[in-house]
Amino acid sequence: MELQHYLHMVAGEGEDSYAKNSRLQEKAMVEIRPVLEKVVTDVCTALCPRTTMVVADLGCSSGPNALRFVSDVIRVTGDCCGRSHGDPPPELQFFLNDMPGNDFNSLFQSLAQRSKKMAMAVPHYVVGLPGSFYTRLFPSHSVHFFHSSYSLMWLSQLPAELQVNSKMHLNEGNIYLTMTTPPSVVRMYQEQFRKDFMLFLRLRWKELVFGGQMLLTLLGRKNKSVFHGDLNHVYGLLGQALQSLVLEGMVEKERLDSFNLPIYGPSVDEVMAVVKQSELYDINHLQLFESNWDPYDDLEGESVGDPIQSGINVAKCLRAVMEPLFARHFGEYTLDELFERYALNVAKHLEREKTKYSVIVVWLRKK
Repeated sequence: MELQHYLHMVAGEGEDSYAKNSRLQEKAMVEIRPVLEKVVTDVCTALCPRTTMVVADLGCSSGPNALRFVSDVIRVTGDCCGRSHGDPPPELQFFLNDMPGNDFNSLFQSLAQRSKKMAMAVPHYVVGLPGSFYTRLFPSHSVHFFHSSYSLMWLSQLPAELQVNSKMHLNEGNIYLTMTTPPSVVRMYQEQFRKDFMLFLRLRWKELVFGGQMLLTLLGRKNKSVFHGDLNHVYGLLGQALQSLVLEGMVEKERLDSFNLPIYGPSVDEVMAVVKQSELYDINHLQLFESNWDPYDDLEGESVGDPIQSGINVAKCLRAVMEPLFARHFGEYTLDELFERYALNVAKHLEREKTKYSVIVVWLRKK
């Protein structure tokens, strides 16, 4: 499967779209906003009074979150340069990057509608940049600040032995890593993440100016054991929903056995190990925070008030992200039944245990 053609969120502004089901990602942006403000202030302070600051959001998707990022950078840049120097702020050049299948049309229609509401004290220009961030995207030494949120857990590809056209079904019955996944498959996922993240760091190092910075947010795990990550639970319950469709003859067993998600949720130690091995960046800040599975559950307690509704909310959020991949492999006709069963699986899980995502945040400066 050519991921660059099928890896994108559900387009448009409908009820099932990513634009209407991205509150989980929005909550992460609110959580890291103080760090974002520090990064932008640092970049801006080093830049002023130069005339242009280049900012790239990698894996921007569509919907309101990319526009919130643009608004935050504009606001902080205006405040920083005006307060620290009294000089005019630099002009801002934004590049919003995602796969070619991303809904750039809706993104820029929303941008046009919101442009008057954005802070106008800082001249800014916004362009779309389709392409994988596992390739070169910019000229050497041209970008001051890279941002990426909820994107780097996506792999550039599955290991060759796990791809759809492989004759071996090494992770039979699973779509991600579970307790029944062979150790060899676990190592394949770990090595693919290590290679991809290292490639990403090296590519961005070439594109960043001296002292340029990156703020990266990705889903990971707080437990060192690869079998006890939060994504294992999330996708394990989705795999169980698919297994039930196989048992009832609605999905062929071979279709399930040949499908693996191109995602890996690393531990903090794994992220740090790759950064240190690269020898390309200083780590300014590293943290892990947790976020409820249900993006509309803002309570800190250990119980879920309405597990049924939370299951529906989690399923809608995940479907907005996964639908294109699942429709391509299993067929659109399976999706409604699949995600209804998934919502019930999640509800039953949340009745027993309130589970959270682990979110890793790392702020890097180019050496």
